[in-house]
Amino acid sequence: MEAEAMIETRDIHKSFGALEVLKGIDLRIGRGEVVAIVGPSGAGKTTLLQIVGTLDRPDRGEVVVDGVAVDRLGDRELSAFRNRKVGFVFQFHHLLPEFTAFENVCIPGFIAGRDRAEVEGRARELLGLLGVSHRLAHKPAELSGGEQQRVAIARALINDPAVLLADEPSGNLDTKNKEEIHRLFFALRDRWGQTVVIVTHDESLARMADRKIEMVDGRIVG
Repeated sequence: MEAEAMIETRDIHKSFGALEVLKGIDLRIGRGEVVAIVGPSGAGKTTLLQIVGTLDRPDRGEVVVDGVAVDRLGDRELSAFRNRKVGFVFQFHHLLPEFTAFENVCIPGFIAGRDRAEVEGRARELLGLLGVSHRLAHKPAELSGGEQQRVAIARALINDPAVLLADEPSGNLDTKNKEEIHRLFFALRDRWGQTVVIVTHDESLARMADRKIEMVDGRIVG
């Protein structure tokens, strides 16, 4: 039996000026599935990820995430939905340099208006699970690349999102940290059932996924 859909896109088009980046994307990703999106630079992978994650809107088409047609939401509703339902992990971490690892992880929980003690307890739990509990009081500049990425993953998970989106999450890591981060995504899915979508050029990570989707020139080709 086919898994219930967590993400569906229907005929998604997106242009930037005269450049058509997405040319009618139809995609269905099941609940709890780990999917890798691969393809050459300029294929539209990151643009698709940003539209699925509600960071950008399509010019045409429909996006449904966890049963909600997100393209129909107003900006304020969309922001609340994103904070509650979607976690992001980027290649360059985007940790706030003036805050500690612990504070960086807590911030999305506070923005969501959750109880402070609950958020702080969850942050400690996640940082412990990800093997960086000894670095809570350190600022990003004091952390290694692998530690920064683990903190970024903890931050993405703080609000227990249904969907975890990762854009080249291991692109800046050495081989050892890269392999550990790759295994981590699957361990998280197995533990909490998140749907994980990863844009990657790393073939070893793509092979680990439940499914690999290939994009070329703004279209899905395989």
